Amino acid sequence: MTRPASVGVNFRPLVPSDWPEVAEIYRQGIESGNATFETEVPTWDAWNAGRSPDCRIVAEMDGRTVGFAALSPLSGRCVYDGVREVTIYIAESARGQGVGSALLRELVADTEALGIWTLEAGIFPENGASIRIFERCGFRILGTHERLGRFHDGRWRDVVLMERRSRVAGVD
Repeated sequence: MTRPASVGVNFRPLVPSDWPEVAEIYRQGIESGNATFETEVPTWDAWNAGRSPDCRIVAEMDGRTVGFAALSPLSGRCVYDGVREVTIYIAESARGQGVGSALLRELVADTEALGIWTLEAGIFPENGASIRIFERCGFRILGTHERLGRFHDGRWRDVVLMERRSRVAGVD
């Protein structure tokens, strides 16, 4: 089902045929230097294998894919069934237009409907815009993993760990 957002964005489930556009947005994130430790866009099969099958969302404006969100399981252990890590990317052409906030709000609503009680995100501290988007959507900063990973150019990168606990799912 396609649903409109206040910023003129429509949301729908991400399907395999979306991969070329999604991969391009992911490539833009890689090239920004502040979105991921990855250095290459994975194949659809590799990306798909690492993501939860639920809550894969594409954001569209004027018929163009301008963002996507997906979840990854935190652990294979059953006690973590309601915990997911968030991935969200916005096309360069759509940044600063409210797409990220709208997409993240959509993802939060979908996860709560599925009974997911905790969402986590790891964001480079230099990516202040993303941190602010997540905070506006109810995430809080838990702390910073210092020197968590070495970037492709050899420098260490910190990662801000953020979390959102649902007030709807998992509260019993």
